Amino acid sequence: MPLVTLADVLGPAMEQGYAVAGMVVLGWEDACAFVQAAEAERAPVILQAGPACRAHTPLPVLATMFRTLAQHSSVPVVAHLDHGRSADECQEAIDLGFTSVMFDGSRLPLAENIARTAAIVKRAAASGVSVEGEIGFVGYAGGDRSRGTDPAEARQFAGETGVTAMAIAIGNVHLQRGSDSEVDLARLRAIEAATSVPLVIHGGSGILAATRRELSMASNICKFNVGTEIRVVFGTTLRKVLAERPEEFDRIAILGAVIPDLREATRGVLRSLASQGRA
Repeated sequence: MPLVTLADVLGPAMEQGYAVAGMVVLGWEDACAFVQAAEAERAPVILQAGPACRAHTPLPVLATMFRTLAQHSSVPVVAHLDHGRSADECQEAIDLGFTSVMFDGSRLPLAENIARTAAIVKRAAASGVSVEGEIGFVGYAGGDRSRGTDPAEARQFAGETGVTAMAIAIGNVHLQRGSDSEVDLARLRAIEAATSVPLVIHGGSGILAATRRELSMASNICKFNVGTEIRVVFGTTLRKVLAERPEEFDRIAILGAVIPDLREATRGVLRSLASQGRA
């Protein structure tokens, strides 16, 4: 089916009590695995082109990849630009056919973050494209520390930008290899009381699957970004394939052999968000 927008998949998720997986794409093999998993679970899925992916593969190539996978899929697929750093970068994605963009103004002063995000929302709306913004700051394992989302700022941000979805910082951290992030439930409930915008968790790999499921079913969190735990599966499986097939030299055969494990791991992610059977 054709690509759908973030609003198309998060609206039902908000109403029915589940979340949609924002799967971080790094190459063709994992993108294929994500869509195959979504079809197997009858779940919507968001294919995300983040900064690392864009540094490796040109955005026009990713746009064509995502669109091709969606057109041959039987479930809703969103093409999402993750962590867009500028209006120009977001506009390029819109022009290429992405159906959702995230403008990351989380390092900016509040007023500037609001102003720049609102401008991108206005430009995106003209093309029917959804926009995700971020308020607070989600830090990185071994890097910059998080700044928890202030509920009052969240209310102002949501009201003045008109974003489709809002990424928040409630203990989640990017690039966590272990599931040991502690969710600040009190902060989450305060944010929910302040705004009704669908919420997004970056760094979903750092949150226990059981906790993801609970939050998906009983909070306004409608999107979890998941990348690191799938990267771990990719690396582990690739090493295993190379060890078991020392004479194999064909990269298509080698990388193709990784897809089944990626697909099964992704199916687990989708089930942890209670999104199976929703497409």
